[in-house]
Amino acid sequence: MNRPAIALMASTAIAFAQPALAQDHSQHQGMNMPGMQQPAPASKPAPKKPAPKKRLPKPAARPAARPVPNPAAAPNGDMQGMDHSGHDAMRQTPPAAEQAKPAEAMPGMDMQDHSQHGADPAQAHGGMEMTGTALPAGDAPAPPPPMDHYADRQFPQDEMTRARSTMMREQGGQTFYQVMFNLAEYRAHQGRDGYHWDGEAFAGGDINRLWLKSEGEGRFGEPLESAEAQLLYSRAIDPYFNLQAGIRQDFGRGPNRTYATVGFEGLAPYMFEVEGALFLSTKGDLLGRLEGYYDQRITQRLILQPRVELNLAAQDVPENRIGAGLTDAELGLRLRYEITRRFAPYIGISYEAKTGRTADFARADRADPTTTSFVAGLRLWF
Repeated sequence: MNRPAIALMASTAIAFAQPALAQDHSQHQGMNMPGMQQPAPASKPAPKKPAPKKRLPKPAARPAARPVPNPAAAPNGDMQGMDHSGHDAMRQTPPAAEQAKPAEAMPGMDMQDHSQHGADPAQAHGGMEMTGTALPAGDAPAPPPPMDHYADRQFPQDEMTRARSTMMREQGGQTFYQVMFNLAEYRAHQGRDGYHWDGEAFAGGDINRLWLKSEGEGRFGEPLESAEAQLLYSRAIDPYFNLQAGIRQDFGRGPNRTYATVGFEGLAPYMFEVEGALFLSTKGDLLGRLEGYYDQRITQRLILQPRVELNLAAQDVPENRIGAGLTDAELGLRLRYEITRRFAPYIGISYEAKTGRTADFARADRADPTTTSFVAGLRLWF
């Protein structure tokens, strides 16, 4: 082959290759694309539709990678059938300086930083006002209660004042009363059987009351052995205890005595009913008494009541057969059944013992200083 023929063939090949070289293949440098055919020479190649992409089914575990089309699959080596989306994304990646810019807020978007929602609300919402249980403990004084009456704006003031007075009286300001016999019993013991009572009554309100108390005992067929009556003014000093003051009058054997009385009555911790008093007679004799009992509920109706009473004297009173110190003690245990709260029969046992000089006076009178009795009686109130 001569040289002019070779030069003609090279010029022809260069002319045919110019349309393909006009495309942007900068991303395909170094790629080996075997089997590609050069397009046929033409002045204006006819536009061809891109070949449809074939989508492969996605696996369940992870999405499949986008398949790379085979350039040889395109008819006549047309490059328009290739997927250049990856190359477009590479060309559109912004530089590092533009990536560092904060995103601009779009209308309607919440641009707050929610990265600390798992942290302490006080830190995550620093600067925000806390309400409800998030408020710290404080010692601010309570707001003052309203002093005006809104109903007076709609109704006559005199009628509303009278209605409020009635309401206060019905909700604690009214007068109460009660009559109760804690003990009203028959006593069976050695010798003649006897009787014993211990009762009280009151009338008044929640704070101030008037009390009447009575206690005594004797034997059937014999004169009254001992009895007393107390008239007392009582004032509540707290929700559980009352202070009492008044007079006491004694009856029975020996000379009658009148005493000035001061004492207390109330409910001690653990639900113990307690009562104490000092008595100063017109002759200057000083006596004391302390008693208490406890209601132990076995069922809602069956109650076991232990009871103790102690009497003391500051000096000997021979005319009343009383010696100085602890004069006598009574221990009792009673089991009652409440048919109703107001009516409860009971049975039990009572032990009385005179001590010291008082026991000596009893022996001088040919009486036993100790007595054990089986008792049966009623506890009732109305």
